[in-house]
Amino acid sequence: MASHPLASILMVDDNPGDVRLTTEALRETGVRAEITAVHDGVEAMAYLRRQPPWAGQATPALVLLDLNLPRMDGRAVLRAIKGDTALRRIPVVVLSTSQAPMDVSDAYDLGANCYIVKPIDLDEFVGVLRDIERFWLGRASLPQG
Repeated sequence: MASHPLASILMVDDNPGDVRLTTEALRETGVRAEITAVHDGVEAMAYLRRQPPWAGQATPALVLLDLNLPRMDGRAVLRAIKGDTALRRIPVVVLSTSQAPMDVSDAYDLGANCYIVKPIDLDEFVGVLRDIERFWLGRASLPQG
């Protein structure tokens, strides 16, 4: 199954190790996407609203969002994305270490399209990212941004 060429993924995660692991795992899946990582919710919203230094960036086809972020947490980012008519159609996959039922419920209540607990095992993590890529960038019909 071929993914859309040069799709854009915005990853919002403050853990450099998780960013590196996710980027490498996505590359290992063969995803044809430009992956941009930002480290907090304020940066994420600046990117999505194309504010400096992100002016001219493409609207991402997908957002991978951690919940526990500095300055503006993932819940606030999700609320802002889904409350903005220009952004609300962007699929947001929450990718978190939290398995807390309240975190899962809150994420869906705020409009998350999917909630996935980050696997600890590297092979399983690569498999999860492959599934995300196959579904969101391969199977799902997404609005043009």
